[in-house]
Amino acid sequence: MRKFRGITIGGIQTKVFNLVVITILLMAAAFVAVIIYQYGQLTGLVRRTNDSQKQSITSISKETMANVLDTNLTQSTRMEAHIAGDVFGDAEKVVKILADYTGKLFAAPDSFPVREVKLPDLEKDGEVSLQVLTEEGIDLNDPVISAKLGLIGNLSELMSAVYADANVDSCYCALPEGVMLLVDNHSSSKFDENGDIIPIPITERQWYTGAAETGKLHYTDVTTDIFTGEISIMCSLPVYVDGELVAVIGADMFLNDVSAAVNSLARKGSFVCIINHNGHVLFSPQKEGVFRVRPSGEAEDLRKSENGELAAFVKKSLTENTDLCLIEIDGQEYYVVGSPIQNIGWSILSVVPKSIADQPSDFMVARFNDIQGDAVASFANGMKSARLTFFVLIGIVAVIAIGSGVFVSTRIVKPLVAITKRVQSLGGNDLQFKMDDSFRTRDEIQVLAESFAMLSGKTLEYIDQVEKVTAEKERIGAELSLATRIQADMLPNIYPAFPERDEFDIYATMDPAKEVGGDFYDFFLVDDDHLCIFIADVSGKGVPAALFMMASMIILANNAQMGKSPAQILHDTNLAICANNREEMFVTVWLGILEISTGKLTAANAGHEYPVVKRPDGSFEIFKDKHGFVIGGMNGAKYKEYEIEMQPGSKVFLYTDGVPEATNADKELFGMDRLLDALNAAPDEAPKETLDNVRKAVDGFVREAEQFDDLTMMCLEYKGKGKS
Repeated sequence: MRKFRGITIGGIQTKVFNLVVITILLMAAAFVAVIIYQYGQLTGLVRRTNDSQKQSITSISKETMANVLDTNLTQSTRMEAHIAGDVFGDAEKVVKILADYTGKLFAAPDSFPVREVKLPDLEKDGEVSLQVLTEEGIDLNDPVISAKLGLIGNLSELMSAVYADANVDSCYCALPEGVMLLVDNHSSSKFDENGDIIPIPITERQWYTGAAETGKLHYTDVTTDIFTGEISIMCSLPVYVDGELVAVIGADMFLNDVSAAVNSLARKGSFVCIINHNGHVLFSPQKEGVFRVRPSGEAEDLRKSENGELAAFVKKSLTENTDLCLIEIDGQEYYVVGSPIQNIGWSILSVVPKSIADQPSDFMVARFNDIQGDAVASFANGMKSARLTFFVLIGIVAVIAIGSGVFVSTRIVKPLVAITKRVQSLGGNDLQFKMDDSFRTRDEIQVLAESFAMLSGKTLEYIDQVEKVTAEKERIGAELSLATRIQADMLPNIYPAFPERDEFDIYATMDPAKEVGGDFYDFFLVDDDHLCIFIADVSGKGVPAALFMMASMIILANNAQMGKSPAQILHDTNLAICANNREEMFVTVWLGILEISTGKLTAANAGHEYPVVKRPDGSFEIFKDKHGFVIGGMNGAKYKEYEIEMQPGSKVFLYTDGVPEATNADKELFGMDRLLDALNAAPDEAPKETLDNVRKAVDGFVREAEQFDDLTMMCLEYKGKGKS
């Protein structure tokens, strides 16, 4: 050791100096290396995290939109196809009724009087009238023709009646001799500009030749009505007596409303189109591409399209409901779903461009990219500032390292010890790390202390938010539980419901798919001799459906208690609901009034499921009644009622679509066949046991699958006066 100007060289002071300097330099080098390494790691982590979040956002949003499309698009398409099938079904009923009666006329012509039929009359334009039309050169005075016209004149009242009742624009009976009897309300269209009756090539028309050649019910392609020029389709059926064609019955339906409806549904690139049995596009708002409408001679059979996915999809849609599919068409991807129109062999396709469905996802990704860009820029600026600060501090420390060794030691160690003790003391209800003056060192220690303070503050905020969210969930759960009890209390649930009455027995249950449901039922005595029962299914599920259910149930019950007929009850209820139905919800209803003394059950159906009826000593069978339109769907809708004669031992089983549409894990429906099997397993059981048997069958079928829809059932047994 030696001294130089008061400084001991080689002694402890030097060693401390050297140690401090070397330590500082090594620490500085190590810190720089760590900073560089951590910066790279942090940058990579941020990039990977952002990419993962972007992929997750894109995947979840697209999956959510696909699920929404699958549910809404599939349901709306199937409903539209079902409604269209009912319309065409009216035409089938008309021709079958007329064909049946025509066969009876020609099978026993001498049993019917000769009825006078007349040519078209200009003065009856706008009135429903019967008119005789002929081919060119036909002599109406020919004895054979005159006799047959006099015979089919007996169809006059029936043709007028079915024309007024059904959704057809004309109906007619054509004879092989080239004459026909027609009913419509536009007789003026049968005359030319000179006032002469226009001859028609009757036996050459597509509806006549198609029915005569196939020998069965026939639908024509879409064509132009020969008289009015309207877009129409004809349904026809041949009539044979002893193997000989004696007549062809037909009915016209104008399709202008269908074309207008298809055009009105086109919005922002999505649209609806109708495909016929030949794979041709009949109605579509598209002006370009494969879904545009072309003349029949130029129309492409989409079942044979070069686009294999499209061809397979169109072919399937003509025979069965399809799932939501993603198909590339004309260089663009589309979500498509199809549903067949029963009776006629057509299908309805709903088409939504994938680009429209992906817009919410693309917007979220773009917004995420903007936020990410801002965050990356802020991060880079922060790191640049931190690096500058670090090197400045290193220079200062290097200059004053010798003179401030002890100070630096104290400055560094003491706050760290204090911070460590404070962190170790955190726990229980004391989770707040508070800043102390000893922590404010204006360096990384202060940053560390501030980080601890910020982290503890955010932790407390998070705990507070968790407590609030938990409390809110408990409140909502309690309210939903109360709503469930209120809804259950609104429905009859005390049995036996009428212990003082032994003429009948009734039992009903309702199991909602969610906390509250949209199904409901009710039964009550209107007076001593009349029992009103009804069952209903509101569109949708959850709280909105439950609110709509409560209003509908009250209105139905109030109208029923006024002593009105079933049809009038449904009519007045529909008027009340349509008057203030801005959400456009609807409800299907089956309602009946039992005259207890006679067993006469008068009923009406507003779009609800068919009832199932059991006669005494018989089995349960589906009773296919005539459906009216759903309640709340159309203002002014009318409803027809019918009667079921209930004898002692007769039963009526009512249900909502949640029973036959109960689905197992393999996506199979419970269906009407299984429902009838469950009912007929013990057909003579009391109503409660009957419902228990059905519920056991449904539970055994669906097993662990989640209940998709409300499940509601009711059974009424008529025992007769004084029976027990």
